[in-house]
Amino acid sequence: QVQLVESGGGLVQAGDSLRLSCAASGRTFSMRRMGWFRQAPGKEREYVGGIRWNDALTYYADSVKGRFTISRDNAKNTVFLQMNTLKPEDTAVYYCAAAIQTSTYDVWGQGTQVTVSS
Repeated sequence: QVQLVESGGGLVQAGDSLRLSCAASGRTFSMRRMGWFRQAPGKEREYVGGIRWNDALTYYADSVKGRFTISRDNAKNTVFLQMNTLKPEDTAVYYCAAAIQTSTYDVWGQGTQVTVSS
């Protein structure tokens, strides 16, 4: 199975930038896509965006489009979430996820806290 290791979370001020990283290891040959989700206190987990592994096509939620960018390092099986112009509303636990063999995200990282102060 695929294992995911995240890094890059932290505390920043509104307007700042932050980049999250997620490295995949294991049976990465069967990985179809990698993505990012977030969950704020009292809210459902929200889809942030993803990248299709075969052709690097990206998807973004409307709430982050234009501010967040997903990219990948194919050789290292690593995906990045570049977050710019951060807002307090972006405060959440951010999760990296991978879809193995199907389009369903079924492997998850441990989550990393992103806190944006005003």
